[in-house]
Amino acid sequence: MYLAVRAAYPFLAVTDPETGGVLVIEGWAPDYAVAEAVAEFKRQPYEKLCVTGGSLERGEPLSSFKTYAELGAATAVKLGLTPAEVQALPAPAVRMDRTFASAVALEQWLRERGVTRAKVNVMTLGAHARRTRLLFQQALPEDASVGIVAVASEDFDPRHWWRFSEGVRTVVGEVIAYAYARLVFRPGNE
Repeated sequence: MYLAVRAAYPFLAVTDPETGGVLVIEGWAPDYAVAEAVAEFKRQPYEKLCVTGGSLERGEPLSSFKTYAELGAATAVKLGLTPAEVQALPAPAVRMDRTFASAVALEQWLRERGVTRAKVNVMTLGAHARRTRLLFQQALPEDASVGIVAVASEDFDPRHWWRFSEGVRTVVGEVIAYAYARLVFRPGNE
């Protein structure tokens, strides 16, 4: 049991990046994760920073942004990228499988531009990484290359996640969500 607890976060927070192609950040990620994506974009030869995400869950009536994609894209521009370097990819409003819906929005955008053999590097928050990569791989064509980068959460110490209520909620929730994505979820059954 001890080993399972110690290994859970490193298993979920996988980092196996691709370079070049398109860099993707999930728009719901906190500002420090978007800042990491901006820094990564400036370090490597990416064509575009794509920001995915569905409808805002809070504050939409007070905001000029209606989706996490729009909010995240505006944040990336504010943090130093040009509007030409950033692409917001709003996903449709769905009650479940939001990450997959975001991946489908990316797939549609790539297809509309005639991109074949896509090379994608997705950045997301910590324990969400393994499931994110799986769902993006399912949404994109088989010949797409999908890398993943887990940005460490600042809400808890990833090495001792079980000592923090936010760490327990995040890791246990992602273990369950990953099992669902791996064993139950099938594209087209949303």
